[in-house]
Amino acid sequence: MRFAELAPGRTIQVGSRVVTAEEIVAFATRYDPQPFHLDPAAAAASRWGGLIASGWMTCGIAMELVAREILAGSESIGSPGVERIEWPAPVRPGDRLALKVTVLESRISSSGRVGIVRWQWELFNQVEVLVLRLVGTSFFEVSGSGSSS
Repeated sequence: MRFAELAPGRTIQVGSRVVTAEEIVAFATRYDPQPFHLDPAAAAASRWGGLIASGWMTCGIAMELVAREILAGSESIGSPGVERIEWPAPVRPGDRLALKVTVLESRISSSGRVGIVRWQWELFNQVEVLVLRLVGTSFFEVSGSGSSS
């Protein structure tokens, strides 16, 4: 998707994917080794009542969907950061997650070389429970501006 297509107010429904217990444990083993992410028995005895994905894994899934369905073939040149992340509900094995992206702001930098998009990503499970909301900013090359490198 091109920068010019990311107008304020635009909503984009992005594809979905299923989360497995194996990937939850693999991610947690490497990046977030807490018992409710690693051990089904310990997770069952926790306040969560079962295995849940790390919030950081949930962010990664959202990024995967955006990269595949919005940023692939785009003018994307990265991001300066995220201003808000919320995990209102846990992600569990077998959940099918789908992403809704809403463009909040879109403008060209003062240099005229970089498109700046501020957008909200909302990830929902198969029963439309919100499991992730984030607001972040992404940078895009402006068509025809080229690169100075």
